[in-house]
Amino acid sequence: MVTPSRDASANPYAAAGVDTAAGDLAVELMKSAVRRTHGPEVLGGVGGFAGLFDASALLGYTKPLLATSTDGVGTKVAIAQAIDKHDSIGLDLVGMVVDDIVVVGAKPLFMTDYIACGKVFPERIADIVRGIAQGCSETGTALVGGETAEHPGLLGVNDYDAAGAATGVVEANQVLGAERVQNGDVVLALASSGLHSNGYSLVRHIVASAGIQYGDRAVDLGSSITWGEALLEPTRLYTTPLLHLIEGLGDAVHSLSHVTGGGIAANLARVLPQNTWVDVDRSTWSPPATFRVLADLGGLDIESTEGTWNLGIGFLAVVSADQADAAIAALVRDGIHTWQVGVVRTDALPTGEFEQGAKGVDGGAVRLVGSYADGSAVNGAE
Repeated sequence: MVTPSRDASANPYAAAGVDTAAGDLAVELMKSAVRRTHGPEVLGGVGGFAGLFDASALLGYTKPLLATSTDGVGTKVAIAQAIDKHDSIGLDLVGMVVDDIVVVGAKPLFMTDYIACGKVFPERIADIVRGIAQGCSETGTALVGGETAEHPGLLGVNDYDAAGAATGVVEANQVLGAERVQNGDVVLALASSGLHSNGYSLVRHIVASAGIQYGDRAVDLGSSITWGEALLEPTRLYTTPLLHLIEGLGDAVHSLSHVTGGGIAANLARVLPQNTWVDVDRSTWSPPATFRVLADLGGLDIESTEGTWNLGIGFLAVVSADQADAAIAALVRDGIHTWQVGVVRTDALPTGEFEQGAKGVDGGAVRLVGSYADGSAVNGAE
């Protein structure tokens, strides 16, 4: 008779590859960062089966609408894994999730996260969650719960993926969207911090095909840091500046668009009404060096990447023409370089190729026209 080892019989789950003790340690390491996102509305602390959020504040609304969004970071995590740097991935996650909520004019209330990994490395998980907590603090969002799941045999030892969901609130008569947009409205571009969290499958293909290692110095980018560090530049967070803008200008802000997958034209088309169109003027900005260098390395015209990368524009705001200058000034005061890229039109659609709606939305028509400016110091471009 073979007697099972004492360790295996005592903890068969560990023998199968799941370390619950490591998960508990990860929670302990992240607790203080998570607690810093909690105001008096959050009840129960960290570690419960469900997060509790006091919704009494909603009683002050006439007709509160809840806004919700869920997303992930995408294949950008592969670069973080390659260079073992995980402290900014959480900021990317908040940008992808919470910044979608502000598009309808909603104030974020709370967020939860989910991290699936092949093996729990407590310090790594804590780094990711600290980044999420930092992003939540910057956007006024409570991080009320989350889950870390260990999936040995399904994911590699060093593999993980991160996703999240958030909920916000907006007064029913203050919801932003295409129905508010009018002929003559001005389209403003808000500068991105870089690639944000979209198009990384193309980025990784270009880098691999060029024989570049993520630990190589990014001399082509004019930087002393490595390619991996440069490509992990975290997503800029727009929620707080945009909420300030809405509060300051009120009804002058008509619609907002988060420039994520699909690029500038497709995402702007989603927040325009049918039978409207916009020519986005490329000459008003110059795509930053990261985009140009990657396109060159891939043998691509920069215009061919417009449906994949944000090319220097992370958000678009459609505002009343008479308040455009005030909107630009307000966003610049909040640290967001902003400039005008187009005007909403309702006359006959010109001949040419337009993006007309996207992702199931029958919206307006948008195209990019002209040639990009040379250099990097053009209007709001960085």
